[in-house]
Amino acid sequence: MMEPAESETQELCLKVDGEHARKYSTEQRSHSFSWRLKVSLYVFLLLAGETMATLLGRLYYEKGGKSTWLETLVQLVGFPLTLPCYYYIKPEPSKTKSITKETTPFLTLSLVYTGIGLVVVGQSVLYSFGLLYLPVSTFSLISASQLAFNAVFSYFLNSQKFTPFVLNSLVLLTLSSTLLVIQPDPESSSKSSAKYNYVIGYICAFGSSAGYSLTLSLIDYAFEKVLRKHTFKEILDMDTYPSFVATCVVVVGLFGSGGWKMLKTDMEEFKLGKLSYILINIGSTISWQAFSIGSLGLILEVSSLFSNVISTVGLPIVPFLGVVFFHDEMSGVKLIALLLAIWGFVSYAYQHYVDEQKPVDTNQEKEEEEMKLYQPEEDAQEDNSHIQA
Repeated sequence: MMEPAESETQELCLKVDGEHARKYSTEQRSHSFSWRLKVSLYVFLLLAGETMATLLGRLYYEKGGKSTWLETLVQLVGFPLTLPCYYYIKPEPSKTKSITKETTPFLTLSLVYTGIGLVVVGQSVLYSFGLLYLPVSTFSLISASQLAFNAVFSYFLNSQKFTPFVLNSLVLLTLSSTLLVIQPDPESSSKSSAKYNYVIGYICAFGSSAGYSLTLSLIDYAFEKVLRKHTFKEILDMDTYPSFVATCVVVVGLFGSGGWKMLKTDMEEFKLGKLSYILINIGSTISWQAFSIGSLGLILEVSSLFSNVISTVGLPIVPFLGVVFFHDEMSGVKLIALLLAIWGFVSYAYQHYVDEQKPVDTNQEKEEEEMKLYQPEEDAQEDNSHIQA
């Protein structure tokens, strides 16, 4: 039978290992080709999903769509599309399984998923109203503030460290989206020209940015402190259960407010026809689901701040695609915004390149040094056993 002192020593050792597992896992995995491939795939899903979802949401409102409940629902209801992955994709072995043997209690998981789901639904509602009342350029400017919010949340919840290159990246990406507000917006309509609507739009857009950043940091914290696993199944769980909670809340709001009665009229009055109305909303649902998987994947594999940085890179892309699909006017301001976004992304990517060049042995040395703190106690126990013998 294990002595109490030995049990306490092993628990302390496991605690030290657990604290370092997440801290150094990203740096160690960054040397793997499969890890880089996964990160690249998640980046593509995030940018493609975010861009398509924003363009389709803008198209929905421009062509006569008026239901903010529906526009909120399409952001959340796509989670069943990934359910087959539970059966056809074999989960990867947990990299921290040897460190944390205990299974997370069901009640704890339920509270985590429910809490994140409620934050998500609030952020989605604010996003829909912000996009409704503000021009795209102004909305993109305010959305860039999510970096500042995320920096604060990451500092307190995720112990995020800021290097000069990371700070430079945040400043450049914020400036790139800030420049968009200087661009005259020819698409302003009567629904966004009223002062009251502008105030509501600003409040909702800022609230959406803060809610999105808080969601990323909470998910990062949950991966690190609660789930403690680096598997694709954890990504699916974090996408499915909070989305299910958020969808239920939106559906209750849709029927409770009587908004479902207006959907038929909304479809009939849509300028592009009923079929286009259905296809646009289906496309938005798929795009938001791709964005969600990409965002969660980057949080799990890198950090919430990195996921937010990649998301901000996509903000200046939308005005350029608006030139192609909506015949918006191109200007030098938009070109400068894109260049600043690319520069900011390269600056952040270079910081990860610098981190990769650091030898992994230094991390192991740090772990060994902390493990030595418990070694004297083990040696003392061995000496006592010899004396007793």
